[in-house]
Amino acid sequence: MSVKNFADSKKGGLLSFFFFLLSALWVAPIIIVLYNSLKTNTGITLSPLSFPNGETFAGLNNYINGITHGNYPFYLSLFYSVIITVFSVFLILLCTSMAAWYIVRVNSFFCKLLYYLFVFSMVVPFQMVMFTLSKTADSLSLNTPFTIPFIYLGFGAGLAVFLFSGFIKSIPLEIEEAADIDGCNAVRTFFFVVVPIMKSTYISVAILQMMWVWNDYLLPYLVLDRTKYMTVPIHIQFLQGSFGRVDYGATMALIIICLLPIVILYAFSQKHIIRGVLSGAVKG
Repeated sequence: MSVKNFADSKKGGLLSFFFFLLSALWVAPIIIVLYNSLKTNTGITLSPLSFPNGETFAGLNNYINGITHGNYPFYLSLFYSVIITVFSVFLILLCTSMAAWYIVRVNSFFCKLLYYLFVFSMVVPFQMVMFTLSKTADSLSLNTPFTIPFIYLGFGAGLAVFLFSGFIKSIPLEIEEAADIDGCNAVRTFFFVVVPIMKSTYISVAILQMMWVWNDYLLPYLVLDRTKYMTVPIHIQFLQGSFGRVDYGATMALIIICLLPIVILYAFSQKHIIRGVLSGAVKG
């Protein structure tokens, strides 16, 4: 082995070790929450970093207590979270992909201005508009799980249009012109020609938006009527007893339940996410 190859291999080994430590730091909180969800409250309070033993092991009792705790059913919170997430992601994918296609292909001054407005919306902090948004949502009756997806559409449009626009710029215009010659109108060209090409970008945008909507706490907390509707993050926040006593074991058990669907979905779709983000952010 030459000196250069040895230096390169040593450098690669150091980088691999560094990224291994960085990954461990990201995964460590999830692992801590996971084994604490199997411990008693006393075990969590006295030694939160230790693994469960014979005295502190609670088994699945925390999961049962978390699901059955309180007067508001957990399955109802889970149902509302699923409804909000599915409808929000569907609206974001449908509306923003069509908007991005129109912006890129028309490419007029108005479309360029619209594109920059979408991008600018990404840097506007939610805290600047949350109180006005809460009042507007009440006045427009957008304070239910079936109407709040329209609010998520507005907040999620910036990133989605940015990614879709970047990928559409890399699609050869000749493909769409060939479809037009074959008799396809604009709607058929988009859904039968453009959409299949954007599969990776659709998956990446869907996963990113799903992770955001599913785990979002602040927007549903401000907009929804909490006496009628609760999402899973809000349900976890209200998992406490009298005098502010918190059942830490049940709380961590519900956090694991909340994390599990997104982690599984991300694990099976990560190659599409990386490909779609690179295509949307680099090409064009």
